[in-house]
Amino acid sequence: MSYKSALIVVDVQEDFCPPNGALAVEGGRDIVPLINSLLARSFALKIATKDFHPQDHISFASNHETPDNRPFSSVVTIHNPLNPSEMQEIRLWPDHCVQGTKGAELLPELDVQQVHEIVEKGQDKRVEMYSAFADPFKDPCVASSGLAKLMHEAGITDVFVVGLAADYCVRYTALDAAKEGFKTRVIGDATRAVDPSSMDAVLREYSETGVTVIGTDDKSLELVK
Repeated sequence: MSYKSALIVVDVQEDFCPPNGALAVEGGRDIVPLINSLLARSFALKIATKDFHPQDHISFASNHETPDNRPFSSVVTIHNPLNPSEMQEIRLWPDHCVQGTKGAELLPELDVQQVHEIVEKGQDKRVEMYSAFADPFKDPCVASSGLAKLMHEAGITDVFVVGLAADYCVRYTALDAAKEGFKTRVIGDATRAVDPSSMDAVLREYSETGVTVIGTDDKSLELVK
């Protein structure tokens, strides 16, 4: 298969950015000029993703009972709604990226005119969905965005991932891209993390799954002028 690359811009939304984001990542807005420079390149497919939650989403601390509903620190166990024997632990967050709110909007300074497709995720209130591809339940998967199908049909071979946040939605999007068989690179200087101290563990996971972390000056980007 001939080389064909895609750029995935993950969740560059108001609620993930200072100064007013409900779940603001430090430096979240600072990466937009780099991302815009990448969007100006000739990727065969340029995708922007959005967290797009209903108000009653399971990841919102406000939808759980006290005292185990502290944003950022409380962890709860949820069951696959289609197979209750499958479980996962999820962290609870402040309400964020609620459908129809300012916080769910892509940043106005992001060059959205260069984007071919916008993929919305996290719409099923019953499951967490960091990855732009699907929720993490496997038996069966509950919510899929259709991104994998879109990229396979476009003949994509290589995927470059940027955006927010490096330790959550960027991480799981990159891991799922690799699982789908794409050669996957995360452009590290075009991401920011909720918890930078967690990135060593993320990088180990990448090395174990074949995901590469590069910079915007990496030679692999020379193929995309």
